[in-house]
This record gives sequence, structure tokens and C-alpha cells, in this order.
Amino acid sequence: MAEKENNEELLNLFNLLTRFQEIELEDVEMEIGDFELWLQSRSVAHTALSKTVRATPSLRRKPTNILQADFMPPVEQYPGKVVEVTLGATKGEGGTRGKSITIGGEEAPAFYLFETPPPHPPVISLDVFDTKIPLAKPVKMHFADVMEDPVAWAKLAVDKYGADMITLHLISIDPLVKDTSPTEAAKTVENVLQAIDVPIVIGGCGDPKKDLEVFEKVAEVGAGERFLLSSVTQDMDLERACAVAKKYGHAVLSFTPMDLNQARQLNRQLYDFLPKTQIIMDTTTAALGYGLDYAFTIMERARLAALMGDPELQHPMSSGTTNAWAAREAWKKMDPEWGPREFRGPIWETVTALTLLLAGVDLFMMMHPAAVKTLKDTIQRLTVGQPVSPKNIADWVAAKI
Repeated sequence: MAEKENNEELLNLFNLLTRFQEIELEDVEMEIGDFELWLQSRSVAHTALSKTVRATPSLRRKPTNILQADFMPPVEQYPGKVVEVTLGATKGEGGTRGKSITIGGEEAPAFYLFETPPPHPPVISLDVFDTKIPLAKPVKMHFADVMEDPVAWAKLAVDKYGADMITLHLISIDPLVKDTSPTEAAKTVENVLQAIDVPIVIGGCGDPKKDLEVFEKVAEVGAGERFLLSSVTQDMDLERACAVAKKYGHAVLSFTPMDLNQARQLNRQLYDFLPKTQIIMDTTTAALGYGLDYAFTIMERARLAALMGDPELQHPMSSGTTNAWAAREAWKKMDPEWGPREFRGPIWETVTALTLLLAGVDLFMMMHPAAVKTLKDTIQRLTVGQPVSPKNIADWVAAKI
């Protein structure tokens, strides 16, 4: 029975082999018992052998190297261009900042260095709050000593963590928190201005009426400093908000939920009061695990539409990347397979930032120093366009059969 099955397997193998004209085996050992070679008469055998030799095709040589071919990337020309917006003003520009930062100006998708390299790299603004707020432990450990002092917090962000900018969130002005007056808020801004010399984003509390009152006072205190007022929304008195920005030389953050039609509409309304060069847009950042794919898609569509000539979306984009910490996976104690939250949280913010970097975001508002450093390093590498050595990746996988 076993011999019959063995014969059937050999027959199947021979049937498969008959499909090929030539078979080459490597590293094969064959054990042969009795071997008989039958030859016909000399003349007949010689004739048959000659025909066989003549009919045998020449052996194909194996290629010894990869075919060399030139690659030309498909370079496109885009009819649209993102406007440039400058934040912060030096003494020569009417302010007191040690430097000013320009973002925008792209004429190609993000990091298409083979088409048109971006004129300005993306920048990172580190979050600072004017009052103590609940923070995830991995973040709190870096700022625990300064959480009740926004001036010290801002200095730490710049001096130790190398922030390009800082975002001063005036949380205390919220009527449901401390209801800090516009005058008190302006005093805090003035103190921070004197302590650091980088450009500043002024964040409100989300109450459109109170934010506007505070923006008016803060804009006056920081006249000429070219703040970014974050943010103006559709439920705010836009004419009044833009009048403040225009009078004192500040930019505004046009904030909408993840809807390109609403983004277009709000920007269109702002054009009645402000030039394009004073408007940055934010279409809302949903973190990893909370709809990051939606945030990426909206931002990517906005950027591509801008390059294709949509005038209402031709603005630099901002991302509130700190929203990554709203995802419970970033801070909550979870099962061991999720890993320690001290690492998980920064990774959550980093992945959110890196994803949106590829969508074309120009300004990132972030919180954790490790995430900030990783994003900075990545921006540097992508901007410089360092070539990859093939020898480092050629043997990345091996298999034994």
C-alpha cells in the first residue's frame, strides 16, 4: 500500500515536471542505487546523440546585478500657492521678539522635494497655561514646578525644551473657571512677553463673547508683536475681532470643525476685514484613536484644493496636536500589552503629529517634550532630504526553508 502511494506521488511529480522545458536544481544531493546506461549501436547512438545536442537550448545565465535604469519623478505644476503668514516681530519690525517666524508659501504637497521644496519648515509651539489645570502624569512630571506660574512655564518651554513659539492658553478667563478679567489676562501676557523673546500664540477659553473681550485688551498690550489670536469662530463677532487684529497688527486663527465648506465660508467672511496674510486656518485635530484619519483627510484635501487654485483654502494650517492627550489610551492605566503610559502618551502625541505633518500642517501646538523633539528631528530630516544608503536596507529580511 505504501509503495503504491509512493508511486502515485512520483507520477504526479513527473506530470508536473513535464510542463517545463528546463529545470535547474541547486544544492541537491541524490542517492542512486543501481544505475544502468543502455547504448545503441555506434552509428545510431552517435546520430541520436548529435541530434540531442543540437536540439538542446543553450543554458540561460543568471543575472549578476540589478538592471540599471534612470528614474525621473513625475513633476507636476500646480496653479495655486499657499499664502505666507509671519508671526512675531523683531525690533526692526516694530516688536520686541528675538526672531519672527514665517509659515506657508508651499507650491507643492508636503515634502515633495523633487517638485518644489517648502520655503519654510513647519514650526512647533509649546503649550503654556495661565492657571493650574489637570494634566496627564507623563506631562505633569516635566512641568510640575511651574504649573502655577505661566511666566516660569514659558521660560522653561523656551530655555529647556527649545520651543520655536509658545501658546499661552488663557484658561482662567473662562466664566466657569476663574472668570479672570481682560485686564488681568493682559497683565499675564505682558509678563510673559518680557520673559521670553519668541513669537506667541494667544489662546482663549472657547467662550466667544469673553474671548473677544480679552483679545481686544491683549492685542492692545501686544501691539506690533504680531500675535496669533486663537481663535476666531463663526459664532463670534467677526468684524469686531478682525478690527482688533488689523489695528494692532496681529494674525487670527480661523477655527472650524472638520468641514471644508465651513472652513471656506469662515475664511470668505474674514476676507471682508483682513488680508489673507493675517489668516491661518485650523480644521480641528482629532487624535489617534479619536478619528485621526478624518483629520488627516480634511487637511490633505484642504492643501490639495489650495494648490489646485481654491483661493479660500490657500492658508497655512495649524494643528492642536495636544488633543492627542484627550484620547484615553494616551494617559489611562491599561492592560500590560498596551505598554507603560509614560511611553504610550508621548507616542500617541508623536504619531498624531507625524501623521498630520504629511498632510501639510505648518504650525503644531504640542505639549510633551519628547514628542516635540521627535517631530523636530523628523522635520529636519525631511526638509534636508537626506538620501538613504541602499546597503543599510538591502538585507533587512532573510529566510530559511
